Amino acid sequence: MGEVLVASQAALAEEGRKVVSVDGVEIGIFLVGTEIVAWLNHCPHQGGPVCQGRLMKAVEERLDDDKKSLGIHYKEGSLNIVCPWHGFEFDVRTGKYAGASSLKLKSVPVSIRDGGVYVRV
Repeated sequence: MGEVLVASQAALAEEGRKVVSVDGVEIGIFLVGTEIVAWLNHCPHQGGPVCQGRLMKAVEERLDDDKKSLGIHYKEGSLNIVCPWHGFEFDVRTGKYAGASSLKLKSVPVSIRDGGVYVRV
C-alpha cells in the first residue's frame, strides 16, 4: 500500500499517542521522548487492543543481597503500555514483554516528513 499520512507531528506531540485505522488495520503511534514508534493494535497474548491500554512506568521488585523482597517500585526512565484485556505490559520503545521473550508487539514502519506522521502498511 505504501505510506499513509495519519497525523500531524504537532497533534502527536500534544496527545503523545494516537490510534488510527488504515484500511482496517489498527495502529498505535506513540511519541516517547523525541522518538516516534508505531505498533499494531493487537496484543500477541490474546489479540486485545493493546495500544489503547494505560501507559505507565514499568514495575520492578527490588531484592536485597539475600534475594528477599524490598518491595516494588516504578522504574525511572521506562514506559510500558498495559493491555486492557489481561494486563500484559509491553515496553513502548521496544515492544517487548518482560515475562516471555516470545511475546512482542509487531512494529509498523513510521516516519516524519514535512510536519506529518506517516505509517507504512
